[in-house]
Amino acid sequence: MGRMGLRETKKQQTRTAIADAALPLFLERGFDQVTVAEVARHAGVSTNTVFNYFATKEDLFFDRQAEVEQHQAGVVRDLPPGGCPVAALRDDLRDALRVADDHTLGIQPGAASFFRTVEGSPALRAREREIAERAEAALAAALPPSPRTPFLAAALAATHRATLRELRRRVLAGDPPHTVAAELAAALTDAFDILCRCPQHP
Repeated sequence: MGRMGLRETKKQQTRTAIADAALPLFLERGFDQVTVAEVARHAGVSTNTVFNYFATKEDLFFDRQAEVEQHQAGVVRDLPPGGCPVAALRDDLRDALRVADDHTLGIQPGAASFFRTVEGSPALRAREREIAERAEAALAAALPPSPRTPFLAAALAATHRATLRELRRRVLAGDPPHTVAAELAAALTDAFDILCRCPQHP
């Protein structure tokens, strides 16, 4: 590995270490009660270093934000010729729900704490809405161009959000995350079939 590769690896390791130090603080005390300076102390870096890697405190919590925003668009872009975007997105979400350690959906130990922290913070709920809006815009840009494309992207994004909202609701009600995820995965076919008359991917 060259010097540039080592430098990038080191930067990614530092970024991950900062985010890993921040999350337990947020989960224990609530997002709004924790300062960036406290995160820096726990991570063993300066406050300026934290801001070098994360522009805002919300970015510390949603540290995989860019990945989440581009995920559905990436599924569509990777389709083979003639593939149906609706079916691909349905299968991708269903597979994610079936993966026990999936991080993009929050299906992991501590899921309830993660969801409660989001629900307890207006700032995090606002950032969630921004992430969802950018994900929908990216999906619309990846779908085959058509007068129907904005409407299809909105419907697909809404179905995805509804699935995650139901996952969160039931986990916060005390249901085991993996049980909820398995049941939602089984129900997805009917939900997505409503949208299945879609333009084919070129």
